[in-house]
Amino acid sequence: MNSMTTLKMKLKELEDIEKDVATALQSAGQVCLELSKDKPNAKQVDSNATAFVKTLQNVENSLTKHILYLTQVSTVQPHEGSSYAAQKVFHMALHRLEHARSRMNELERLRHQQQQEQQQQQQQQQQQQQQQQQLQQQQLQQQQQQQQQQASHQDS
Repeated sequence: MNSMTTLKMKLKELEDIEKDVATALQSAGQVCLELSKDKPNAKQVDSNATAFVKTLQNVENSLTKHILYLTQVSTVQPHEGSSYAAQKVFHMALHRLEHARSRMNELERLRHQQQQEQQQQQQQQQQQQQQQQQLQQQQLQQQQQQQQQQASHQDS
């Protein structure tokens, strides 16, 4: 049964309930009318009151079924003739997918940022090593110059 047929059936049932409510009100009105007479007919009052109660019970039962149906639809319990549950599952899956994409993009951004920081640290370390090497070379040259100067002073 497709969802359009189910929808039409549900609407027809609601129309029938509406007619039953009108019938119940009519029976209640007849009871009140009969009771307002100087000499009410007990059988007539009893008959209309019984009809009112039976119709009211039918209305209550039918409305309870519809409320149960609507509860199933709104709580994603499987039921015939509705795609609401599937739509809700689909939308939740889309939401989870979007969240996963967002997290992946954030992780990628952090990875890229960390790589850049590592490259900068490596460059700084290389610069420090070069500076140390230059400093050591300068110190070595100064020592050599001092040794040469000392040697030339001793020769003279």
